[in-house]
Amino acid sequence: MKQQTQDGPAPLDVESYPVAPEGLDLEQVHVYVRHGERTPVRVRMSDPPASIPADWQMCNTAKSFHETVAGQSPTIDDGLWYKKVVENRHGKTADGLCLLGELTDIGKKSTYSFGTALRSLYVDKLKFLPSRLEDERLTYFRSTNIARTIESLQHIVHGIYPPSACAPDTIPSIIIRNGIDENLVSNTLACKRLALLELQFAEAAVAVWNSRLEPLDKKVSKYLGGRPLRLDGTPRASGILDTVRSAAAHGFRVPPEFMDDNVIGLIEAAVTAEWFDIKSEDGRRLGMGRLLADASEKMQRKTQPNSKDPTKLLVHTTHDSTLAALLCTFDVFDDKWPPFTSSVTFELFRKRTSASQQTNVSSLRALSSFWRRQDEHYVRMRYKNKNMVLPMCAEEGKHLPGSPEFCTFEAFQQRVAELTPRDWVGECFPRT
Repeated sequence: MKQQTQDGPAPLDVESYPVAPEGLDLEQVHVYVRHGERTPVRVRMSDPPASIPADWQMCNTAKSFHETVAGQSPTIDDGLWYKKVVENRHGKTADGLCLLGELTDIGKKSTYSFGTALRSLYVDKLKFLPSRLEDERLTYFRSTNIARTIESLQHIVHGIYPPSACAPDTIPSIIIRNGIDENLVSNTLACKRLALLELQFAEAAVAVWNSRLEPLDKKVSKYLGGRPLRLDGTPRASGILDTVRSAAAHGFRVPPEFMDDNVIGLIEAAVTAEWFDIKSEDGRRLGMGRLLADASEKMQRKTQPNSKDPTKLLVHTTHDSTLAALLCTFDVFDDKWPPFTSSVTFELFRKRTSASQQTNVSSLRALSSFWRRQDEHYVRMRYKNKNMVLPMCAEEGKHLPGSPEFCTFEAFQQRVAELTPRDWVGECFPRT
């Protein structure tokens, strides 16, 4: 039986980061990072022989709070002083007991490490950002309105710009939207047609993959109360994958069958097909179109001649489904479930004008007072410390010559425009 190395967190590799070719200057960085390690979102496989714990005592950090009473000025004595205590389904409490789906101490450590790696890369190595944050507008930090992503971003921000690296009056903001307005996920809450499309994709995956999962029953059904492992089973195959990956990431013993490449690889293939095999243009538009439109618009502002836009680093904490959807949308998904703290990054570069080009530019300016030079800009997408070569930029003229991973901004912008819903509300209305 071949043992699989379970996907753990995906730390940012600063040492092997590929510096851009000579003549390209980094202008803006958009980071979309999955939250850190968490507990499973439901209790599964807790009975023997699997015996994965139902209660996880791995949430000891930051259980105490001191908040100001509404309407009162803060003093040493005034305020609400309390600690959060988790009670399990049996009415029992224990030190460090976690809620389902909660960011654990390990997750807090890995997201803080991700933040320090961002600082090492963009502050220390590339000198792209200042070592001391004196203007909050240089950064943009945003999270989905889920506790584990908010806490992940808090730790990431602390790793990039801790209080000691901020000016006295500079406090980084963490931005959150209402769920109905969220575009950091495929928002099925706000878009009923997207919900129907995803249901159709899932049903299609069930038809293809359930029969392929049948051979695993004799190996794993004993861990599922004798039930078969199916995409639409009880528990669902996606839930089993989630529990196994979460348990392995925290050092819990996982049944050996789930460490076998042939077993977990097949489960992962089936689940990623169910969740992420979205090949239709409508699914991609409604899923990731608005997120990409936001990113493209912010890049566009940065590329304008004499732009005064100060924003340089944008970090968004989100979920595995968002990373996979972004990768699928650009046809570069590796069919592997995105690990904890893995990230998709879009880097915007400006091509520096050479001395001879500057001479030509001066001549053109002299000929026409209406002439405005538009610099060349490029976008590089990265995932799991690798450059993504996007098929949409493969044609000559759509990427930097000799460096296909650098899409021209025009090619990137054109594809995003195709993916942007022109009438979000109208397109989200279910069709009959």
